[in-house]
Amino acid sequence: MNISIDQIKQLREETAASIADCRKALEESNGDYKKTLEWLKKRGIEKAEKKADRETPQGIVEAYVHGNGKIGVLITLLCETDFVARTDEFKALAHEIALQVSAMNPKNVESLLAQEYIRDPQMTIEQLVKQTIGKLGENIAVREFIRLEL
Repeated sequence: MNISIDQIKQLREETAASIADCRKALEESNGDYKKTLEWLKKRGIEKAEKKADRETPQGIVEAYVHGNGKIGVLITLLCETDFVARTDEFKALAHEIALQVSAMNPKNVESLLAQEYIRDPQMTIEQLVKQTIGKLGENIAVREFIRLEL
C-alpha cells in the first residue's frame, strides 16, 4: 500500500507519534485511520510498560485553583530528565491531572490513576499517563497531590 506524506503528517500532528510509528501504523492497518489510531495507542502503552522501571528524579509541581477560588490542587509529576519536564506535553499532562484531582477528589495516587479521565471516559488517568509516556519516550509518575477545599 502507498502511504502518502500527507497521511503521515496528519497522523503525526494528531498523535505526536514518531514518523516511523505513523508509517508503520498506516501500513499495518492498510490505511484505515481508525485502526491506525488504535495501533498507535497500543504501541504507546507497550512503550510505556517497557519504561516503567526507570527512575524519575526530575519533574514539576503543577498548581491549579478552580475558577471560584474554593478548590486548590498541587500535584508533583515526575519524569526522567529536566528536558522532558519543560515540554508543553508534560506540562499539559500535569495540568490535566490537576483538573482531575480538583473535579473528582481521589483519595490517593492509586485511586487517581484508576479513575476515568474527565475529558474522555473511555480512558483512565493511568492510560493518559501511559499515552504521554509513549509520546515523550520517558517514564512518568505521579508522586503525590494535595487538594484543598473551603
